[in-house]
Amino acid sequence: MKTTSMISALISTTLIAAFAMPASAQTTATPNVSKRQALQQKRIAEGVRSGELTAKETANLEAREAKIQADKHAAKADGVVTNAERAKLQAEENRASRKIYQKKHNDRTTK
Repeated sequence: MKTTSMISALISTTLIAAFAMPASAQTTATPNVSKRQALQQKRIAEGVRSGELTAKETANLEAREAKIQADKHAAKADGVVTNAERAKLQAEENRASRKIYQKKHNDRTTK
């Protein structure tokens, strides 16, 4: 009987910890978004350097990146970045990545 109550206490403690972790695991850290922003800035800079991006295209891409940065700050404002906010940021990064590719591979160049 004593063993049964110990097992039941252990199981309930484990279940409580398992359900409590996801809520506490959400933080304001967004390392994936920050890493992608840095890589996309490099891609834009390379496009400028190589002449694949015009000034107008570069300005458009930079504005897009600035909006992602503002959205990231807004997501962090309440102290927790939710999974929905992370998904939104990732979708924005995906769209920005496609736009960088499209603009670097179109027929407009600075040369």
